[in-house]
Amino acid sequence: MPKVLIIGACGQIGSELTFKLKDIHGTENVVASDISYNNLDVVNSGIFEIVDAQDYNSVRTCVEKYNIDTIYLMAAILSATGEKYPMKAWDLNMNSLFHVLNLAKDGFIKHVFWPSSIAVFGPSTPATDTPQHTTMEPTTVYGITKQVGERWCEYYHKKYGVDVRSIRYPGLISWKTLPGGGTTDYAVEIYHDAIKHKKYECFLAQHTELPMMYMDDAINATVNIMQAPSDQIKIRSSYNLAAMSFTPLEISKAIKKHIPDFEITYEPDFRQHIADSWPKSIDDSSARADWSWEHNYDLEKMTSEMISKLREKYATSEKIS
Repeated sequence: MPKVLIIGACGQIGSELTFKLKDIHGTENVVASDISYNNLDVVNSGIFEIVDAQDYNSVRTCVEKYNIDTIYLMAAILSATGEKYPMKAWDLNMNSLFHVLNLAKDGFIKHVFWPSSIAVFGPSTPATDTPQHTTMEPTTVYGITKQVGERWCEYYHKKYGVDVRSIRYPGLISWKTLPGGGTTDYAVEIYHDAIKHKKYECFLAQHTELPMMYMDDAINATVNIMQAPSDQIKIRSSYNLAAMSFTPLEISKAIKKHIPDFEITYEPDFRQHIADSWPKSIDDSSARADWSWEHNYDLEKMTSEMISKLREKYATSEKIS
């Protein structure tokens, strides 16, 4: 069994990935880590360490303590938060990647997963069926860090033979965890507000189409690319990944099928400019051909599960309180 370290395990993706990897590899073989104890479900689920992703010695100490051979680097400052704190976003997103790549280069670990994003694309990128290889001129700090990170991943693979693998996540939607400061956060918030208040004020315009994915599909993609034989991973920058694309208006209509009196209003803010610079749909044929990626959830199936699970969650919390 591999010895796995997840950096940023308390975050939106990291928390669900942590439990998935423990199911696969065994709790004793997975070390969850973050900069604080801000997710007690993750902290209390097995081995947990405080690790500062920006401190090389902090990461290396944990790697050596547990004989780690695989790192999933999930710590990052996302698009909306990154625009408020650009230097913090640059420092965290870039320094953490360099530390992990250098640990692999120097033989401390064997395998690296690093997430990229559709934020690497910009307004000059073809917006429909965005190709794997295309113009990339990101206009956000987050997107810049991800584009630069992709180039470094490919460089370290070609120059030093580092087994680094990456996928470009679209907007991710989950009932288990709250979003973490991204431009696609509305697609999670809308379900919570639909159940709690039967109304939602959206920070994007009604016809803003963006690529999205249910978290279960994203976690499966992350696991599958890491389990694929090395010779199947032909792209070492990052793979396009897709499942569905929709607008706030379309997701509201899907919700109305379950909650007929749900209402949505629109009050676009600074995140609208970010969304306008991103693709509407993604061509992920390379991932499907190289390592057999496929998604399981569309908008209708996801909406049904989101509403069902969130209703159960809120009902349980009300009983406890």
